[in-house]
Amino acid sequence: MAPRRIETKPVIFCLKTLLLLYSFIFWVTGVVLLSVGLWWRFMLSPYMLLISSGPCIAPFVLTGTGVAIVLFGLFGCFATCRGRPWMLKLYAVFLSLVFMTELIAGISGFVFRHEIKGTFLATYTDAVMRYDGRDDRSLAVDDVQRRLHCCGVYNHTSWFSSVYFPVGGIPASCCVSFSDCSSADLKNRTVAVHKVHRQGCYELVTSVLESNMGIIAGVTFGLAFSQLIGMSLACCLSCFINANQYEMV
Repeated sequence: MAPRRIETKPVIFCLKTLLLLYSFIFWVTGVVLLSVGLWWRFMLSPYMLLISSGPCIAPFVLTGTGVAIVLFGLFGCFATCRGRPWMLKLYAVFLSLVFMTELIAGISGFVFRHEIKGTFLATYTDAVMRYDGRDDRSLAVDDVQRRLHCCGVYNHTSWFSSVYFPVGGIPASCCVSFSDCSSADLKNRTVAVHKVHRQGCYELVTSVLESNMGIIAGVTFGLAFSQLIGMSLACCLSCFINANQYEMV
């Protein structure tokens, strides 16, 4: 039986090395998700008012998933170094839970993308209609129009029905050139068309979303299925350690 024990040791060493490397990469993805969740929560919160009329749970889901992956990654490194079969099996269970969570999230986002677009249309339209230039949603609308070089929902005419137009005209954030865009021009429907961006924000945002949907789905499913590698390594290492211990008896 001695030769068989000698043969298993290099295999166990290789599996431990691969699992440690995987656990480190897994831990890094957790840190990235945690960072994105916190950035979304504290830096993008005004934009969430334009995406959903209710509280958005996406940043909390990202933050919670990131924390869980960081902890699971650390546990995976500890379990690999200790070489305890029960720890490795528990680590495989943790990876399977993360796999299911990411898979469900990816499928849900892909299946319900049209509902997300519909919600964005309704919420953004309401923000434009109720625009006053001062509240958080109005400031978010201004920022979107400045950054994306767009105007209104479908085009600049969306502003004609808003409560703000009779008082302030089209917001200055729609202007192509601020130096050549006076308040009088923005109140004049005929002149304003030559001063503001022609493309609507809804069409621009949704086109960007559609064009990147494949990339988003690929990254999400890629991260999800990468857990299968960790699960396989953890299970194989557990089996080889058990076999090695059995041979030593």
